[in-house]
Amino acid sequence: MEDILLGLFSSEEEELYMLDSLSYLMTLMALAACVALLFLDVPYGRYTSRKYGVQVHVKVAWFIQELPALFLPLSLILWASPAKISNLPNQVLLGMYFCHYFQRSLIYPFLIRGGKPTPFASFALAFVFCIYNGYLQVRYLSQYADFPKGWVSHPCFITGSCLWFVGWVINLHSDHILRNLRNPGETGYKIPRGGVFEYVSGANYLGEIVEWTGFALAAHSIHSVAFAFFTFVVLSSRAISHHKWYFEKFEDYPKSRRALIPFVF
Repeated sequence: MEDILLGLFSSEEEELYMLDSLSYLMTLMALAACVALLFLDVPYGRYTSRKYGVQVHVKVAWFIQELPALFLPLSLILWASPAKISNLPNQVLLGMYFCHYFQRSLIYPFLIRGGKPTPFASFALAFVFCIYNGYLQVRYLSQYADFPKGWVSHPCFITGSCLWFVGWVINLHSDHILRNLRNPGETGYKIPRGGVFEYVSGANYLGEIVEWTGFALAAHSIHSVAFAFFTFVVLSSRAISHHKWYFEKFEDYPKSRRALIPFVF
């Protein structure tokens, strides 16, 4: 794998330049998505539509689309630079990444209860993004990220790591609440209650945004910042759409609840 990757470039400097370029491209894609999502709802879940193509069973879609974010990076680790992955900051950051995507690809899909099919267009875009971002994050951290001595005790690393953990826990707990909204045999939508859902409609999205923001702060690179920014744009749009939908659907929806940021927005 190492030979194949470097075979695409004449030097490590060229591959690093490519990784930087992919980061800037991801930032531009996030800005374009920000504009597009002002006029469109992402076609998934309650907003799904057949006009976006053949529909894929929700569990199958989640399982397949997330797999590249786990197995492509794992293959990259096998051919990574021993000098880089032996450094503690690199190990911790890679651990954050793999902890999230292990749960997302091998556990989360099999816990889904019900759920509407995923349009093929959304499924395909998610699959491609997981390849793109998996290569970007893990290749940089395992081959090129060079942190200063004592980085694990730096306030940015400590704060970022804590934010990542808090966001990860919020995301997992919020998903648990959503899975258990309906009793066996029940159908239809209910108001999520408990945890961070008492403050925002998109508690699960807030958790993931906090998670990758913390990751970006700890990693201190354009590659992680681009990922965090892309996550914020896409998931904040979903949170806003959900918030609006809940208010239209339920007359007794809590008026004090915000879309994404408690007490603010």
